[in-house]
Amino acid sequence: MKIRGGDLDLVEYEFTSFSPGENIRTLGYEGAYSLVPAKDVITVNAPARIHLTVLDMNRFSPDRPGGGGIGFAIQVYCSVSVECTREGLEIDYSRAALIRHFVSVFRMTTGYTGGFRIRARDHEHKHVGLGSTSTVMIALAKALNVSVGSPLTDDQLRKLVGYNYVEETADGRIASGFETGVGPAVSVHGGMAVMGDELSLIYHHPFADGSHVYIVIPPTDISSAGDQEFDLLMNKARMLDYRDRELKAYMIMMDMVPAIESGDLKKVGDVIWEIDFRGSKRAEVEHHSFAIYHIMSQLRDAGLEFVGMSSVGPAIAIITNRSDEFVESVLNPLGLKIAIRTNVDNQGLSVVHLPK
Repeated sequence: MKIRGGDLDLVEYEFTSFSPGENIRTLGYEGAYSLVPAKDVITVNAPARIHLTVLDMNRFSPDRPGGGGIGFAIQVYCSVSVECTREGLEIDYSRAALIRHFVSVFRMTTGYTGGFRIRARDHEHKHVGLGSTSTVMIALAKALNVSVGSPLTDDQLRKLVGYNYVEETADGRIASGFETGVGPAVSVHGGMAVMGDELSLIYHHPFADGSHVYIVIPPTDISSAGDQEFDLLMNKARMLDYRDRELKAYMIMMDMVPAIESGDLKKVGDVIWEIDFRGSKRAEVEHHSFAIYHIMSQLRDAGLEFVGMSSVGPAIAIITNRSDEFVESVLNPLGLKIAIRTNVDNQGLSVVHLPK
């Protein structure tokens, strides 16, 4: 596929698939680790994420994670349970290829030669912008790590996930996917996170504590996955970020971060609303037609403090101190329903040890 950024930036990208266990990146983390397989079953519960925007899509591609971004964790969870065994690999999950691939990454990095029995469950809201894949993968990484004595740091784990991030292909294989690192970062730390390029964590902070989060999923016939997502992110979105990336970075550093520090939810919402019309975020929203802008504008005009579309949508995140009844009174005339009632997760992933 052809990718265009600025006027002089036109390249060809070959979108190739491969088998789980191939094209592994260990990032130089291999070492002679002292591994101690756990006797317990390790279960990790990781919060899903709302991904508000990429900072510059010219800085990432399916084989180069990064690009920066901002997002926050919500109290919607994926869970992964890992049990060490003598040999082999048993997987109880509908997307086994993803699990198999990262287990190969982990084994090659840590030198673990034993087996695993793995059970994974995601939040089942796929391809609507809540990050099921990245949430399951960071939960898996943490569970694997704890199960053999925690040889790697959380920072190393999220970077291994990012640099080995894959999605399934139609032929049953896998291919490198788009990854900014926002999802794993907020799953680990909770709250709001600001990411720089190459998965660098610039800032994280508790966010909207005590406020309610409502996820609304407008009906749409537009795909947010596969070839259509690739075309969107790597062509129109890159061209718009080429123009607006400095402005977005300025608004985040000079307006949004101070508002998060002071707990000013409305100010954070105002910044996100401005970003929704800038750069790649504009491409993502317009991908679902201008109807999404119309819906979000009506939600804001009704007095809801924070309204933003997650990732490539169509899920819209509302954060407010208003009641359920008020939110429903705003949504009903628009023909919309609350898909998820939740809150921001400011704690991050949790680890549970259970006897076998």
